[in-house]
Amino acid sequence: MSVERIVRAYKRRRTFRKKVRHWIQDEAWIEKKEYEKDEKYYHCVKDILDNPSFQMMSQFTQHGTTSTQAHCIQVSYLSYRIAKKLDLDFYTAARGGLLHDLFLYDWHTHKQETGNRFHGLTHPRVALKNAEREFLLSRAEKDMILHHMWPLTIIPPKTKEGYIIVYADKHCTLVEVGTRISKRLKKIENKRKRINKKKKNKISVYIVRNAVQGKI
Repeated sequence: MSVERIVRAYKRRRTFRKKVRHWIQDEAWIEKKEYEKDEKYYHCVKDILDNPSFQMMSQFTQHGTTSTQAHCIQVSYLSYRIAKKLDLDFYTAARGGLLHDLFLYDWHTHKQETGNRFHGLTHPRVALKNAEREFLLSRAEKDMILHHMWPLTIIPPKTKEGYIIVYADKHCTLVEVGTRISKRLKKIENKRKRINKKKKNKISVYIVRNAVQGKI
């Protein structure tokens, strides 16, 4: 492979990563249902998107301000794009990504409500059980849902598409958490600027008042 081809491939990957980061951070991408404009993707997952149990996930928070439903759509679409790029089973990757977190509860309060402290280990099996109740799953889809938390769960996925979902899930989580932290830091910085501005205004008023009174 020539140096030029390597450089072009690197630039394409970098451009793709930037696009991915943008639509994961952009909440409007989910709200406007931009993913439905990709007809091939929409054809793969329409029945899941329309399912009441899947839609219920919009009630639960995943990370920061991202709902579990939004998180699953992001993981699904990223998995679909990567699988398609690698000429793998993008249909299964898209569906497995949507269903990987179909546990249908708020994991932030789950410990207090049930006493279960091991959500990270137990939710894949709960998600699989819920998915099996609602949909006819292939073996690959079952495996993806059950093992998407690898390496936290010991057994890894059996398919390449399963590893793609593991990667997409971790990547989306990091971006979601990073966006949340970034927003908090921005709020703190803006608050600091407002406080400093008030202080400067008070000092300016003090100087002007004293100058008028001839004290300076």
